[in-house]
Amino acid sequence: MFDILVYLFENYVHADACPEPAQLARKLSAAGFEEEEITEALEWLSGLRELSDGDRPAHVARAGSVRIYAPEEQVLLGIECRGFLQFMENAGVLDAECREMIVERALALGDPEIELDNLKVIVLMVLWQQDRPINGLILDELLNESDDEDADAPNVLH
Repeated sequence: MFDILVYLFENYVHADACPEPAQLARKLSAAGFEEEEITEALEWLSGLRELSDGDRPAHVARAGSVRIYAPEEQVLLGIECRGFLQFMENAGVLDAECREMIVERALALGDPEIELDNLKVIVLMVLWQQDRPINGLILDELLNESDDEDADAPNVLH
């Protein structure tokens, strides 16, 4: 499913440029994606559109506030994912509303745990759906997969 989401980002400049779901499903099928993946991706995107089009919350966290994750969210979004979300907020890329949409869409996957690379795709898609500008360096961070070689590198920070 994540390959489809990246494909959509790369092929449609704005979320509004995407064709209707039935036509999009045909285009994705013609591009070689499997029917099950297409269905899953379209359902996930539908949920994202509903969030984007819905009413904004009456109370939104203030800048500088700390997000306390529920136990279920802590398991789903391991420390690396939560740290990445905090980094994106500190960099001014995400606000509290956007972060909450990302957490909701991660929960909607139904996976027991989200890998950082997949969370980055979710972040990318939320920003894309919101038609928010994405800095080139941030875009590189979101589209580049983590280097497995770096995982074996010694940690020089004490």
